[in-house]
Amino acid sequence: MKIGFIGGGKVGFSLGKYLKENNFDVVGYFSKNVDSIKEAANFTNTKEFYSLKEILSESDILFITTTDSEIESVWENLKKLSIKNKIICHCSGALSSEIFKGRENYNVFGYSVHPLFPIKDKYESYKSLKDAVFTVEGDETYINIIISMFSSIGNKVKEIDKNDKVKYHKSAVLVSNLVLALISIGVEELESCGFNSDEALDSLYPLIKNNIKNIKEKGLYEALTGPVERGDLETVKKHLEASTCENKDIYKLLSKKLLEIGKKKNENKDYKEMEDFLCK
Repeated sequence: MKIGFIGGGKVGFSLGKYLKENNFDVVGYFSKNVDSIKEAANFTNTKEFYSLKEILSESDILFITTTDSEIESVWENLKKLSIKNKIICHCSGALSSEIFKGRENYNVFGYSVHPLFPIKDKYESYKSLKDAVFTVEGDETYINIIISMFSSIGNKVKEIDKNDKVKYHKSAVLVSNLVLALISIGVEELESCGFNSDEALDSLYPLIKNNIKNIKEKGLYEALTGPVERGDLETVKKHLEASTCENKDIYKLLSKKLLEIGKKKNENKDYKEMEDFLCK
């Protein structure tokens, strides 16, 4: 099947290049930004398209890789054209295929296809997409074709329910963007101890890296360490005393979650004193 892309940003660049490198028939790009069309087409050695009608006529599958706020507008414009039997995909993590409202009236098949992966660089990220898990949801008619596109390359693919897209996206934000916020707090704490920002991040990096490695190798429960897991209430109290009001709330909230994990890891350990303190 011939694959076209609407949108010439990081996701469009990366996904198009990734599919092209793995011998899929990527025909080219259309975008409102003429420069991005040329850049994306040149990068992927594909064709430049200067109208929706043109790229639609040459594609069996269209990937909409615009911002989330633009997807519905692109769909409204596509509906004005001859779209019968086309497969339309978007790559939003939070939106489902339901954004393609009324597609059954046009005999169109809609899907959301999302790589669970941080696409940061439009020229480099495609090289690591082989490590990504792709999530897919949409019409049953061609969903196995969409799934097989990525599973045939070697990616893990998970079909999810359209009603779970927001929770799914929230999960991704929790372990990526919000973790970044936690690291930022850790850096600020070290800066208050006399480290500069570079020294702080360099010093924390081995701890961050090896913690992630332990989680991968041992699982969440066995990777758990620290004062909450040990039941070291005095250290937890000292940490809270040394925290700003805002950071105190974050520390306490996350410690409650760690306590849940600790209780599952150490079923015979008495955490009552820690629980009473954190939950009061």
